[in-house]
Amino acid sequence: MKKIELLAPAGTFEKMQSAFNFGADAVYFAGKKFGLRAFAGNFDDKEIELAVNYAHSLNKKVYITINILAHEDDFDGLEDYILWLEKIKVDAVIVSDLGIISLITQIAPKLVIHVSTQANILNSYSINFLAKCGGVQRIILARELSIDEIKKIRKKIPNNIELESFVHGAMCISYSGRCLLSNYLAGRDSNRGACVQPCRWEYTITEKTRKGEQYTIEEDDKGTYILNSKDLCLIENLEELIDAGICSFKIEGRMKSEYYVANVVNAYHRALTLINNKTDDIKLKLLELKKELEKSSHRRYTTGFYFGEKNKEYLENSMPVQTHEFIAVVLENACNGFVKIQMRNRFKVGDVLEVLSPNENFNKKIKVSCMMDENQNIIEDAKVVQQIIYLKTDLNLMKGDFLRKQLSEVPQTKQ
Repeated sequence: MKKIELLAPAGTFEKMQSAFNFGADAVYFAGKKFGLRAFAGNFDDKEIELAVNYAHSLNKKVYITINILAHEDDFDGLEDYILWLEKIKVDAVIVSDLGIISLITQIAPKLVIHVSTQANILNSYSINFLAKCGGVQRIILARELSIDEIKKIRKKIPNNIELESFVHGAMCISYSGRCLLSNYLAGRDSNRGACVQPCRWEYTITEKTRKGEQYTIEEDDKGTYILNSKDLCLIENLEELIDAGICSFKIEGRMKSEYYVANVVNAYHRALTLINNKTDDIKLKLLELKKELEKSSHRRYTTGFYFGEKNKEYLENSMPVQTHEFIAVVLENACNGFVKIQMRNRFKVGDVLEVLSPNENFNKKIKVSCMMDENQNIIEDAKVVQQIIYLKTDLNLMKGDFLRKQLSEVPQTKQ
C-alpha cells in the first residue's frame, strides 16, 4: 500500500516550518493571487520559490492553490504564473476551474494537477472524465461523500488516480465551499478568495407561507447559529478512510495560528504512526490523541458526512473553545539550563506550562521558577506582547517547540 500522506495548511512560511517539524509530508498554500484565502498571509513569488526549495531539502512536497472559480479577467497574468510554477518545480497545483485545468494541460504539461474540493467531485464518472486530462493526478473529493460512496468510487476509477480527503478543520455550510452569502451580504466574492465568513453571524430564519409550522433550532442567549458548521475531526476514523482508498489526509486551517497547525499535525502524525505500527489498544490511544485536539481553538467536532446522518452539522454557539492556551514558541535549542522563547500569552512565575513537541518532550511539564528578559533582568510576570524571555528548564527543548497552559475555566458549548 502506498504511504499515506499527511497534508497540512501553510498560510505563512513559519506555519509551513511548523507543519514539517511536527510530521506533515506536504503543505498547501496560495500565492498572492488565484487562491481562495485572500486574507491569509500567503506567499509572494520569492517566498514560494524559497518554500519549494526548503520542502524539497526535507524530501517534502508543496502544493500551490489556484482554486478560484475564475472569471474572464482572472486569466490575466495566469499563463505566466503557471509557467513559472512549472519552472520552479512545485509538486502540484490545486485547481477547481475547468478552464484553468485546460490551460495548464496545454502550456505546462509537466505540472501535476490536483482537482480541488471546490470542483464538487462526487462520482466516478466525473473522475474518469478528468483522468483523461493528462495532468490530473489527484482528486480532492467533495466533503459531502460518505465512506461507502468513496469505496464504490475507488473501484471504478484508474489505479493511478489518487484520492484526497479532508479529515480536520472548519467546514463551510454550503456545498463543498461554494457559497454566495459573502457576495450578497458583504460584496466580497467567496469563490475568488474574499469570504468574510457570514455563516458565523447570528440569524433568525422564518418561512412566511407556512403559518403555524415551525422549525425547531437550538440557540443561546445571543441567538441561533443554524448556518454555523461544527469542525470536522476524523482522527478516530483514519483506518476506515484508508480502507476506502484515501491516500492523502488533508487538514484545513491556512488562516489559523502557527500553534494550531503544529498541534493538529502532531496529533494526526502520531495517529498515523500508531496505525502503521499496528499498535495494541489503538482505539484508546486515538481517543487520547483526540483530547490533544481539544487543546487548540476549535468548534465542537463532527464526522461530517462520512457516516451519513449520524452527526448534525449545526452548532449552538459560534465561539470556539479550547482547553489550553498558547503561551510561547521556542526560538532556540535549550542551553545551560535556559531556553529562549517568545511570549504569546501572559504567564507568571509559579505557572505550570506544558510542552508541545514532536520528540520525547511531548506533554512534559515545566513549573516556571525563574525567567529573565533579554537584558538578563529577572522578571516575575511575562505580560509584554511577544517579549523575548529566557526561561529556566531542565528539559532539552528544541527550536520550534511550543509551550501552552491549561485554562482554569474552559467555556463549554451545549452537547
